[in-house]
Amino acid sequence: MMNIFLQAASIADTIAGQNPVLTPLTEGVAEINLWDMALKGGWIMAVLALLSVVCFYIFFERLAVIRKAGKEDPLFMERIRDYIRSGEVKSAINYCRITNTPAARMIEKGITRMGRPVADVQAAIENAGNIEVAKLENGLPVVATISGGAPMIGFLGTVTGMVQAFWEMANAGNNIDITLLSGGIYEAMITTVGGLVVGIAAMFAYNYLVTRVDKVVGQMEARTMDFMDLLNEPERK
Repeated sequence: MMNIFLQAASIADTIAGQNPVLTPLTEGVAEINLWDMALKGGWIMAVLALLSVVCFYIFFERLAVIRKAGKEDPLFMERIRDYIRSGEVKSAINYCRITNTPAARMIEKGITRMGRPVADVQAAIENAGNIEVAKLENGLPVVATISGGAPMIGFLGTVTGMVQAFWEMANAGNNIDITLLSGGIYEAMITTVGGLVVGIAAMFAYNYLVTRVDKVVGQMEARTMDFMDLLNEPERK
């Protein structure tokens, strides 16, 4: 009879939440905080943060330059053609300088070489085009390097973190705690995640900028062909 009474009392305490053994634990659940994770990554995360700042600066700076270079006046070649046909070479050069785009600077170089053999004019335009393309691609090798180097730096942080974790376990002697190893591995893997995030972002940024540069280069080639056709017009008449 007494046992039945004790069992009933235990069930009542459990329902009321007063039994510390049977009451489920719902408090103290750890949550992942991205900022805390970054801080635990150590100095490697500081290097990755610096690389990400450099990458995004180059990306937005190059994007502004490429957008400006890609703006094109649809009547540009028509006006150049009118100036050259009427003999107003200086006006054509001034118009190219006012337009101030890579294609306009190429055409300006070709206008200044008018009167020479066509091959010389074309070579001058191509040389000017190579210089303009190099200007557009300024900084892109840095972004490409970050896209490949950031994951490797993150992996380096993981390896050094693992070495540190096992070194601490070796010095712990017989007082080895599984949390000591798991905590070290957890902090070490953070740098790999950070390196992959920076590397992937840099890779997409690089490919996007290369695509935009190729589009501008296509416009420059089209303007070059139009100008060479313009030079050959008197010969076809």
